[in-house]
Amino acid sequence: MSTVIELDQVSLGWRDRVAVRDVSGAFERGSLTAIVGPNGAGKSTLVKGIMGVLSPLRGQIRLMDDARNEMACLPQVGELDRSFPISTYDLVAMGAWRRVGAWGRFDTVEHERVRHALETVGLADFGARIIGTLSGGQLQRALFARLLLHDAQTLLLDEPFAAVDRSTTDDLMALLQRWNNEGRTVIAVLHDLDMVRASFPRALLMAGQAVAWGDTAEVLTPENLHLARHLCAGDY
Repeated sequence: MSTVIELDQVSLGWRDRVAVRDVSGAFERGSLTAIVGPNGAGKSTLVKGIMGVLSPLRGQIRLMDDARNEMACLPQVGELDRSFPISTYDLVAMGAWRRVGAWGRFDTVEHERVRHALETVGLADFGARIIGTLSGGQLQRALFARLLLHDAQTLLLDEPFAAVDRSTTDDLMALLQRWNNEGRTVIAVLHDLDMVRASFPRALLMAGQAVAWGDTAEVLTPENLHLARHLCAGDY
């Protein structure tokens, strides 16, 4: 496998607060990796750094083969303004931005892609609904449909299964595995360690720094998890 994202002694934060310190390692093309760790471990901060939302305080984030143009992100649901009066259809259609642009024509092919994406995630009859009327699970499904429109080769997802029911989680996890089987690189911030052990071959355990990164069984050991908890609590 070739490397798609490489981190070299990366530190991230705001002003005088360093949330992620000296992380080095690589995400391989076509890999399926979970980023895990206690609350406050810097998981979402690391995703923002990879996406280019945050610039490193130190170190470098290298994206291979113009990867940033082939990257799409699913943010935390809490970061979305659900009061904005946009329909589910239009939210999903925003995923076509890279192809269509600001003034491009949204043609029949793109409309068919939106319809197919809504159908794929089980929202075929929800296109006209304003996003503020959707349940948490329905909104997550709509965001996954938007990722389908992106058709990106590298996908970053920040807590994609937060506050959704088991049925929705199972459906969306199946989509992630399908994308990965197609050769896409999938990186997801997760809290459910049982799911990570069952479905993610690779894991990065964070605690303000990289505690361990590699095969999931070797990363999620009791010793590493104990160390991560104590590092986040400031015991070391």
